[in-house]
Amino acid sequence: MTFTIVPIQPTKAQSGVDFGAMISDLDLETLTDEDFIKLEEAVYTYQVVVVRHQGHVQPETQYKVTKRFDPNTDTYGHGAMHRAKDSVIARDLSPIPNVPQVQLLGNGVVKNYQGIDERTLTHPSHRTFHHTPLTEEEEAAGKTRFYRWHMDAALYKLNPPKVTALFGVKNPEARRQTVQYDDGTGDEMEVQLGTTAFISGQHAFEILSPEEKDFCFRTKVQYAAHPYLWMSTAKARSTGLGMVSEGKEMTPDQLPPVNEEDIKIYPMLWKNPVTHKIHLQVHPAAAQDLITDGKRVGDLTKVREILYKLQRPSISPANVYAHEWNDGDLVFFHNRGVLHTVVGCLQPEDVRIFQQCNMASSDEPMPVTKEDFAPYAKA
Repeated sequence: MTFTIVPIQPTKAQSGVDFGAMISDLDLETLTDEDFIKLEEAVYTYQVVVVRHQGHVQPETQYKVTKRFDPNTDTYGHGAMHRAKDSVIARDLSPIPNVPQVQLLGNGVVKNYQGIDERTLTHPSHRTFHHTPLTEEEEAAGKTRFYRWHMDAALYKLNPPKVTALFGVKNPEARRQTVQYDDGTGDEMEVQLGTTAFISGQHAFEILSPEEKDFCFRTKVQYAAHPYLWMSTAKARSTGLGMVSEGKEMTPDQLPPVNEEDIKIYPMLWKNPVTHKIHLQVHPAAAQDLITDGKRVGDLTKVREILYKLQRPSISPANVYAHEWNDGDLVFFHNRGVLHTVVGCLQPEDVRIFQQCNMASSDEPMPVTKEDFAPYAKA
């Protein structure tokens, strides 16, 4: 049985959202080889693909379908590193006992769920991560923040997953909140409580100036060793796009032992393996240095300023797709082509049950060649 792919129709306010698609007539429990080929092409073409009506899908199926995008790997995207107690993602994820590649996340108390007797889930909150959080009065008035713009990736020892499958099993009772950027621009946008927001790395690249495109093509990013421990003592910008520089990152003697060969250095620009389009793909919170034509910046504050200037336009409200979750939505996204963030200020009684699955790739991201970049090269 074939299925129908319907591109997401952005609103007038979403003039920069040129990605995303919906599928409403596919059952992932009975996915055929032909179906998967079509689904895989759709994920790389549309970047974010929402498969609706999947409330019956089991964790084993979520894992098996996700693994088909990268059959040569079987390790969860962060390996075991996310379980370090001080990691900024340690409190957000719990492995499903029988399928450890699938992580349980969300908010509220969950009982008798997929082999887990009882677990209290905590929705990631800007309250604990942002340098200047919203006040209680602002939250009570329905204001919220983007938590942390990122791709799913360990960025130390392991390569970034190609595709993530995010399963919205149960969503909290619907209400609206307003994301505050609080960066002096006045930007804000209305979203569903507990939404997941996405931006396209392809669009992020396309809206750069010619000079910025050239800089990105010539520049690589060095990520910090044990990045989620390294950043755990620092705080993020109010937009969720990178960190505030106060010198509070963990020092080398505070981190676990570092194997220099496991430190990751990737190009700023990655190539889509299906469309061959160019994506600006950088995890700003985990970046430690930039290397342009072999020369290092060597100053973390300056590195962050450069990245923020390059990436901030891409998260402007016009460029953000904030998904309106229905129970049973299973979203596949091209993890090497988009950035995403959890959003929302949830109360303990707001029960949100999600499952995430991705696997560290056996392959490094595809670099952009001179031939790929030729249409954008400065004369």
